[in-house]
Amino acid sequence: MPVDLSAADALALRMTSLLLRPHPSTRPGTVAEVVEWFGAMQAQDLASGLWSLGARLPGHRMTDVQAALERREALRTWPMRGTVHLVPPADARWMLELTGVRSLAGVATRRAQLGLTEADADRAADVLGTALAGGGRLTRAQCLATLRAAGLGTDGQRGYHLLWYASVRGVTCVAPNVGTEQTFALLDEWAPTSHRLERDEALALLAHRYVRGHGPVTDREFAGWSGLTVTDARRGLAAADDALSTVRVDGTPMYVDAALADAPRPTLDDVLALPGFDEYLLGFRDRTLMLDPAHQAAVVPGNNGIFQATVVRAGRVVGVWKRKVGRTAVTVTIQPLTTLDVAARVRVEQALERYADFLGLPARFDWLT
Repeated sequence: MPVDLSAADALALRMTSLLLRPHPSTRPGTVAEVVEWFGAMQAQDLASGLWSLGARLPGHRMTDVQAALERREALRTWPMRGTVHLVPPADARWMLELTGVRSLAGVATRRAQLGLTEADADRAADVLGTALAGGGRLTRAQCLATLRAAGLGTDGQRGYHLLWYASVRGVTCVAPNVGTEQTFALLDEWAPTSHRLERDEALALLAHRYVRGHGPVTDREFAGWSGLTVTDARRGLAAADDALSTVRVDGTPMYVDAALADAPRPTLDDVLALPGFDEYLLGFRDRTLMLDPAHQAAVVPGNNGIFQATVVRAGRVVGVWKRKVGRTAVTVTIQPLTTLDVAARVRVEQALERYADFLGLPARFDWLT
């Protein structure tokens, strides 16, 4: 019989699943362990992705996370929904084959709008594969120059489309930046050891990782996050059944990792400073547990898919923040979305000081109200 949970209990479980609170069954201490826990983590904005990892690895600085990515503890590619994620290197290929390929459906229309053909896209993948062979690593600008030298247009959005296509096809992946420049490498060379899974195995593993990293969640949340059809999402959840438990939140059946089903749920009063592109919000379509709909416009101005960094208290968004990184300090501007008394503001600044420590810089604060 499913356990009934209040919204507060569900939120406490979700924050634990997201590794934003101590978890009873895991204490990940490396970038590789955090990324494997989630299976895939939002990383379209690199700075945000680095802090998503840092926020879950106390004591790590940005240089530590960057060094881990250079050691290939995780890589970036487009495994689902046409969005860049951090994934375990050994899992990149089966994820691209399971979910990444779905973003290719209907791409002919977009390609036609760009004045490209399928032959152009396949040729671009071949050109990049040849240029990167032997351990090569090219910046984005160098990749585009290579494509142009081969007679392929890269103006407008053509270049982005061709780079994306080569990665979704499993030819390339996004390697760590060189300075501020994005780089690309061959997936086979960056991740020479790849897990090979049957389709049902892959569905089950992806379902379990999503639930353990985000639960309680519904089957439709899993479908939305993964880009799978609801039918395939349910198939994966059914295949992962032994590792999952079912709960009810306000009467709605949801899945949670079995290890958390009977875990104690202490009072939720944490204050966190999270990046905008974090699984905390982007891992869900229904964000009402964490975000008051009245604050949606402040978190996603213009509803354009660009998420602001958030201040979270007791699991709920209570403010947004921006940072300006200088040579000697990081200046953080904070905009509260709810009333915060003096004690609460002190805790917010303490949370943001942890981010400043991650950068290795002292923090300066500017409150808008």
